[in-house]
Amino acid sequence: MKVGIAVGKFNEYVTSQMLERCVARLAERGIGPDDTLIVLVPGSYDLPLAAKRLADQTEIEVVICLGAVIRGETAHFDHVAYGASMGITRVALDSGKPVIFGVLTTDNAEQAVARIGQGADYADAAVEMAGLARCLES
Repeated sequence: MKVGIAVGKFNEYVTSQMLERCVARLAERGIGPDDTLIVLVPGSYDLPLAAKRLADQTEIEVVICLGAVIRGETAHFDHVAYGASMGITRVALDSGKPVIFGVLTTDNAEQAVARIGQGADYADAAVEMAGLARCLES
């Protein structure tokens, strides 16, 4: 199985650790570095385009999007979270491939840090959805 992973660099102290946990879980499930393509983008709002480019690659069966949007004092949080969510959903529907929404949307940094471990959960979801997609294609 080939996996594409798009990671937002904004709030990197969270997303880099999510990526580490995600890659470690994939390795536990037999998906190593040669089977993954990791791309970094500036932030969560940029994830849909990277996800589309990854999904467009024939050999990639599933895409994982990792990001962290932490609420601030302005409405910017709402726009970024909505744009990332809708864009990632669109990529999944348009490509017909599983695209995992691994974007944390939290009220503060403490909540985001507490959820870093979900990076492993996103890897599990990717493997499960890729398996389901294979079964449904048969």
